[in-house]
Amino acid sequence: MLNSSVLADKSVNPSLNKAAVGPDTPYIVLGMGCFWGAEKRMQILAGVLDVEAGYAGGDIAHPNYQTLHDTEKSIREGKAVENHAEVVKVYYDPKQTTLERVLIQFWENHNPTQGNRQGNDIGSNYRSAVFYRTDEERQLAEKTRGIYQANLKAADITKPITTEIAPLKNYTSAEAYHQDYLEKNPRGYCGLGGTGVAYHDSKQQ
Repeated sequence: MLNSSVLADKSVNPSLNKAAVGPDTPYIVLGMGCFWGAEKRMQILAGVLDVEAGYAGGDIAHPNYQTLHDTEKSIREGKAVENHAEVVKVYYDPKQTTLERVLIQFWENHNPTQGNRQGNDIGSNYRSAVFYRTDEERQLAEKTRGIYQANLKAADITKPITTEIAPLKNYTSAEAYHQDYLEKNPRGYCGLGGTGVAYHDSKQQ
């Protein structure tokens, strides 16, 4: 099944409401490659309240943008260190959407089979990832990954999904100029592209 909306440019979701985000608002942290495009793709989902660009999953406690590139260079030189991924923290309203729907948006709007890259962006800092905080989030990430792997196979895409599913660690919000980057810079670079395959759970028919 092809998802013709994957690359479509949509207007900003009217349910976005940063002021509605509180300490108990649920969220999930996702790596989809360059966080500029990931932010835009996740913002269009109905029920999403806010999307914040950040860094997560690496060994350094308080990274910044340059940290990721310096760490990636160290990895290429043979240093044993885990780099952060560029990520988005997706806050959502459970009265309007579900974590499953947020994860479906995640799977459909990037290519989770590319390992340490996304399009022309190469490096472990651009890896696909789901960083969970609860066992329920882990189970749902693994379940939806399995379903989407079957969807890819049905579309003759045989590469395995390489998405890292791991506990959230060392999350840090990105610098202010990265937030809402493509809204502030409409002609800014975004190499994010999906597989063109729609998520479909046959058990929900």
